[in-house]
Amino acid sequence: MIVPISLLAELLRALPQLRAQIYFKSSMTALSHAMEDLVLAGSDDEPLVIASFQQERFYRHEAHRYRRIAALSSQVYVLSSPETEFKNSSEHHETVAFAPEDGLSKEWHLVVLGQNYSTCLICQEKIVPIDNQDDHGPLLMDQARRFEGIWTFDREVSSKAAALLLDRIVNYRPELAEKIDRARTTYKLVKTPKKTRKSATSKAAKPDISRGKNSKIPNPKLSDAFTERLVTYLQAGQHKLLKAYSAIAAQERKERLVNLITTAMRQSLNPQEIVEVAVQELGTALSASRCLIYRCKATDIAVKIDREFLAPGASSVLEQTWLLQENQIWSDAVARQERVYIQDTVQHPLIVNTKFLKKTVKNWQIVSWLMVPVLYQGRVLGMVEMHQCRSVLPWEEDEIALVEAIATQLGAALIQAETYAHLEELNQQLEALDRTRSNLIAITGHELRTPLSTIQVCLESLNSEPDMPQELRQIMLETALGDADRMRKLVQDFLTLSNLESGQVKWNVESLTLQECVDLALSSVRSGGGLDRELPEIIAEVSAELPLVQADGEWLVEVLSKLLDNACKFTTPQGSVTVQAKYNGSRMVEVLVADTGRGIEANSLKVVFDRFYQEEGALRRSAGGTGLGLAICKQIVAGWGGKIWVDSAGKDRGSEFHFTIPTVENQLTSVNS
Repeated sequence: MIVPISLLAELLRALPQLRAQIYFKSSMTALSHAMEDLVLAGSDDEPLVIASFQQERFYRHEAHRYRRIAALSSQVYVLSSPETEFKNSSEHHETVAFAPEDGLSKEWHLVVLGQNYSTCLICQEKIVPIDNQDDHGPLLMDQARRFEGIWTFDREVSSKAAALLLDRIVNYRPELAEKIDRARTTYKLVKTPKKTRKSATSKAAKPDISRGKNSKIPNPKLSDAFTERLVTYLQAGQHKLLKAYSAIAAQERKERLVNLITTAMRQSLNPQEIVEVAVQELGTALSASRCLIYRCKATDIAVKIDREFLAPGASSVLEQTWLLQENQIWSDAVARQERVYIQDTVQHPLIVNTKFLKKTVKNWQIVSWLMVPVLYQGRVLGMVEMHQCRSVLPWEEDEIALVEAIATQLGAALIQAETYAHLEELNQQLEALDRTRSNLIAITGHELRTPLSTIQVCLESLNSEPDMPQELRQIMLETALGDADRMRKLVQDFLTLSNLESGQVKWNVESLTLQECVDLALSSVRSGGGLDRELPEIIAEVSAELPLVQADGEWLVEVLSKLLDNACKFTTPQGSVTVQAKYNGSRMVEVLVADTGRGIEANSLKVVFDRFYQEEGALRRSAGGTGLGLAICKQIVAGWGGKIWVDSAGKDRGSEFHFTIPTVENQLTSVNS
């Protein structure tokens, strides 16, 4: 049965003369350890020990102590709200797992009841609202947690607390009733009637005080060891609290400024705004004469100062060029990726013995110099630079730590801003990737399924009709072979583009005559025209006087063939396709494949070389193809160091595809240089 009422409330109701006091966690820990040490000292036989922890994790820190205590007494009970492994058990001592809803989950209890002494600690955590924590932050979250309760050696109080706790234990572990009855008999405890929880005035609520304040067997004097341990814990705890509160008071203004800087940096995605807020607030917080924050990389030679905090009387360095590699302080901070602090530049040997630093210190009246690199995952993003110009007022360690904390926050904020700046580009890449995926599905679905269906129909007809006329059989075979070749080209284009993009192609570069390559490409296009396609007029205007080109001949013919095939595909038989070439004077030959066909609209000129590009869409085009041809051409031309582009006056006004090839002269010049 869950008992939501607080044990402390029950105890105060039963003994109204008691007055609860406030304890900090550090003091509670000290008291508990001292009480446990008293048991471990073995000053009494078989004491009753009942400990109630709020959560299992708190018990785990003390588990080893309670195993030692259990070796001295069989009447040891440990209560806790389970989190992982804690459960009802009698292995070392009696463990009692109470429900998280029980009032015990908000309390901390320890009762020790021996034949000759007694002591108890009964406390309930006092939740302090966030608004009343005086901005002390994490310091009040653990050691300074507050508890309200009773700590006493009074046997009457200890006996009553033990009786109430034993009642709780029986609720959760009724199988221990017999053992608990023996404890009540041994330590002269009265079993608390149920109605005591209903009425604070019930006479049955009064405990057996035969060993209380008026007992003939008083509590013995505490041992010297116990007293010494208790005083030491309490003094140390109070000293830590006073020190913490002093530090809080001294740092309050600086912490508020840090929060202001951090909030501003997190709210803005503009790097310039982030740096401006940080430089002004940090300079103010540290009372610096000058604070500079500038973005730089480890390899930068110089940087122009565009953000500055300046105190009255200090000269400005805005728009000044800061030479980085000549500044040994900057180099040390970057190389070590940690702060460099020179408290007194007048006496520092690095300044005195370095002409550049000595001049810089003199020009800008720098007395103290602090540099803290702005880093993100080992990458240098910038530098925080602080100057004192009037007198040597050393920055304390906590002040320098403050600069380092801001630099860390600044690094994360700059990366966040940089990431956001690239977000649009990343979104475009994702859209292109999604477009590629959709086109891939459409292309493979259309270009593979259509020829497969035709091949299947032809083969089934040939197989099921042995008496088919020879002329019709020939048509069926030619149709199947044509579509099989179409599928082969599709698969080949996929493999070709994949190999080119992954860098797996081995280039066989040689000196070639462009005219010969054009003739081979024209022959390939004309022989591939077939009976089902009438080609437009193809005009080749390539001079034999052109210089030799330096390229892989097989891939050059492939580019020419694909561009010519593409031009013929989108040009009517009544139109024309022209191949021209010229030496453009920059050691490159420029090739032009022009047609009088359907042309390309202006908004499509930048994407025609993308994979799977089809002006009409993957499933609505009148001309076949995979949409990979121009993408393959782009990869091949880039492979030999050339460029490829397209011009078009618009729809139905023809297209002009250009690409460049290096000449032998260009290659020789590159080698010689």
